[in-house]
Amino acid sequence: MKSYKILIVEDEKDIADLIAYHFQNAGFTTYIANNGDSALHYIRKVFPDLVMLDIMMPKIDGIEVIKILKKDTKTRDIPIVLLTAKGEEIDRVLGFELGAEDYVVKPFSPRELILRVKAILKRIHPESDQGKIISAGKIIIDTDSHSVTVDDIPLDLTPTEFNLLLYLVKERGKVLSRDKLLDLVWGYQFDGYARTVDTHIRRLRIKLGDQEDSIETIWGIGYRFKE
Repeated sequence: MKSYKILIVEDEKDIADLIAYHFQNAGFTTYIANNGDSALHYIRKVFPDLVMLDIMMPKIDGIEVIKILKKDTKTRDIPIVLLTAKGEEIDRVLGFELGAEDYVVKPFSPRELILRVKAILKRIHPESDQGKIISAGKIIIDTDSHSVTVDDIPLDLTPTEFNLLLYLVKERGKVLSRDKLLDLVWGYQFDGYARTVDTHIRRLRIKLGDQEDSIETIWGIGYRFKE
């Protein structure tokens, strides 16, 4: 596996060191920043492949860091995993709205965190399904360039949104449960994370514009892309 560069942004030294230890053992190159200012410095210096970002930090908090990164064309595509404490649901939803790829609630299992990060990097750097054009009405998906257009207008999708749309279109006409989508897109299934799917579906529908109704909600089950 490529030695991906991971930036850990966490103001609690013991937690940051623990995360770094497990990721180094898994073959990753790690960097640690203990506040938002330091994080922005590291990101612009080493351009990590992924950032693990604590929301509650001194000086500049995690939400403000996301806003700054997403405004800069050089850093906007760096995937972000939020590290949150229980009870910060509003901040987690806001993080998704701003473009975070995933979140993990403290206390968490290092094994689970590594699994999530590997799943994100795998879908951002896919090894298969290259060079294909998939059309669904006005929606055109190019799996080679990882781009989507609607009526020839390009959409600004995150890697997660792209893969979510791709799997829904591939399985058009079929109802995909939230657990199934978690497995296909995120690469894992954990109790309590179905809301992650709902949040990304809502954001995807907004970006699809007049094609938002292509994704149907099947109440109590999941979602279906219309034939």
